[in-house]
Amino acid sequence: MGTAANELNALGIATPAAGADIPPLDVARLRDDFPILAREVNGRPLVYLDNAATSQKPRCVIDAQAHYYAVLNANVHRGVHRLSQEATDAFEAARDTVQRFVNAARREEIVFVRGTTEAINLVANSFGGRFRPGDEILITAMEHHSNIVPWQLACERTGAVLKVAPVNDDGELLVAEFERLLGNRTRIVALAHVSNALGTINPVRELIDMAHARGVPVLLDGAQAVPHVAVDVQALDCDFYAFSAHKLYGPTGIGVLYGKAALLDAMPPWQGGGDMIRQVSFAGTTYNELPYKFEAGTPDIAGAIALGAAIRYVEETGIAAIAAHEDALLEHATRQARAMPGLRLVGTARNKAAILSFVFDDIHAHDVGTILDHEGVAVRTGHHCAMPLMERFGLPSTVRASFAMYNTHDEVDALFAALRRVREVFDG
Repeated sequence: MGTAANELNALGIATPAAGADIPPLDVARLRDDFPILAREVNGRPLVYLDNAATSQKPRCVIDAQAHYYAVLNANVHRGVHRLSQEATDAFEAARDTVQRFVNAARREEIVFVRGTTEAINLVANSFGGRFRPGDEILITAMEHHSNIVPWQLACERTGAVLKVAPVNDDGELLVAEFERLLGNRTRIVALAHVSNALGTINPVRELIDMAHARGVPVLLDGAQAVPHVAVDVQALDCDFYAFSAHKLYGPTGIGVLYGKAALLDAMPPWQGGGDMIRQVSFAGTTYNELPYKFEAGTPDIAGAIALGAAIRYVEETGIAAIAAHEDALLEHATRQARAMPGLRLVGTARNKAAILSFVFDDIHAHDVGTILDHEGVAVRTGHHCAMPLMERFGLPSTVRASFAMYNTHDEVDALFAALRRVREVFDG
């Protein structure tokens, strides 16, 4: 990222204390913690550069999930027997871990969901249930489909109107246009902390301040932020923050919605069923307290416990050290990309996380990805669930390489060696 501390704070990124030492990562040791990295693909060592889609899992996360099923397996919150009590303790300890990780004021502000998508749908359905015809929802042109479609559905249900703040040719939000679109009818702002398709880090604290000056709450899609930067929801003063475990070295199928307690308390439940109730009769139902009002049915208990293990692993490794390492990888990759004939970067914002999107001559992204796979290099190709953004750049798709704590400079070099192989194949 290479930006000064005050700029990072404006981007919603907590920074180390002045003069604090950030020890370099021992990447070789870290890699030993991730069993899948020992794999070969097509007879070559796996070079896994698809971390924005999902990251690999350290042994402690795999073991935490297995331990639940092998030793603790019981339902939570409903049993007086020993296994149920132990499972409940482990599940709720994971909630406390998440609270600490994002610095929420209260544990009741942490709601377990299936992932970022479900978190945004929850807010769009529950908080969005109060929208009226002519109300406005403001998003940006760089959003993932998960932060577009739920709001479109809310507009269909309520008659609200979706407004979209544009981006420039570098993939940066046009802040003046964003501010202009904030109006008297704006009822919520929903935007990515970090773009999944471009890596752009939005100036979210500045944007939140703009919205709050007009009394407008803000939801941040943090799916691509939490693996790379320290997040402090109280410092950001965001109203909702959503993220998924599986991009944070945790399991699939579990995620988190943070919401300010006052907002969550005023919102109706989205789903009905067990555990979200206090009392049920045919005459009517009273709902449970936070956060359980939004956690209907049996949760992904093992997933929550494993998410807690993933967060502890990231905390022990050091998010500042992870960010510095990934920043160096991105700079190394960007230098090589700019030097490679025929390669055009898509998303050249000044402030970026560890994502490199590009097109290569007139070769289709899927063909590039297929040849890279033959060379053992895993990248993502396509529209990255950001079709409106691809349309903004006049592209059907890009190749996206995305980095994580366990990637190395040698793996970046392997990516570009494989891209030279792509050129050889197409040049005949």
